[in-house]
Amino acid sequence: MDKSLATTVFESLSSGVRLDIYRLLVKAGPPGLVAGEIGSALSVPPTNLSFHLKALAAAQLVSVVQEGRFQRFRANLALMQELIAFLTAECCAGHPEQCAELCLPTAVLPEAA
Repeated sequence: MDKSLATTVFESLSSGVRLDIYRLLVKAGPPGLVAGEIGSALSVPPTNLSFHLKALAAAQLVSVVQEGRFQRFRANLALMQELIAFLTAECCAGHPEQCAELCLPTAVLPEAA
């Protein structure tokens, strides 16, 4: 991944609505959701939803497939994995074993004494 694409992804996810949409699509998994299901689940009006879905598609965070008169959206999980790898590629100067505790999700980090 190059820096330009990483920046585009972060800019797209900087909107709370787009972040909610992406997380919902991640939760839906491979089947994805049609636009109406996304709008209903998040209480986003169709015109606003369309704007946000176009932005996510432009950033390559979602793919869209036409199904009759509906559009089905799916999260691009491979891109998110690539972004995580890009962010952590140089972890601990190439020795991630040195900072294993720092790499744990915050929910499982031991509390400071």
